[in-house]
Amino acid sequence: MAKAKAQTNVQSGKSSLDETDTRILMALDANARLSMSELARAVGMSAPSVSERVRKLEAAAVIRGFTIDVDTRAIGYPIRAMVKIRPLPGKLHLVERLIQEQPGFVECDKITGDDPFLARLVVNSIEQMDDVLEALSEHAVTSTAVIKGTSVKRRLPRL
Repeated sequence: MAKAKAQTNVQSGKSSLDETDTRILMALDANARLSMSELARAVGMSAPSVSERVRKLEAAAVIRGFTIDVDTRAIGYPIRAMVKIRPLPGKLHLVERLIQEQPGFVECDKITGDDPFLARLVVNSIEQMDDVLEALSEHAVTSTAVIKGTSVKRRLPRL
């Protein structure tokens, strides 16, 4: 039943989550550290009921985990960049592995178009960025854009 609730109606583009699930997700998006008691108060339910709802949302893979939002600049990585990566012919899997092994790449999506990877890179200097990109240069072509600021912080889509 929980899986059916978490399914998306493809024709309408709307989620079939009920109002309570939506309130729970919005409250957790605002503060994932809420205790079940605090979350229950925020959504007007008992703690056991909200715990069961959260468990079902996790089981349905609607909630995949609870995380923190770290400002990488505050921990010594003042330079953030988006890197489009186009592997040379026959190098797709090698390049994917190189991206996964490089800790400066903190996120990477496979995308459509000429450049199959779009990665978020954090480094402490331009020289370090050059070193990371140089390590890929034998196997891929890169296009890098340094991030100046964030206009929209990661957020939930409309529920």
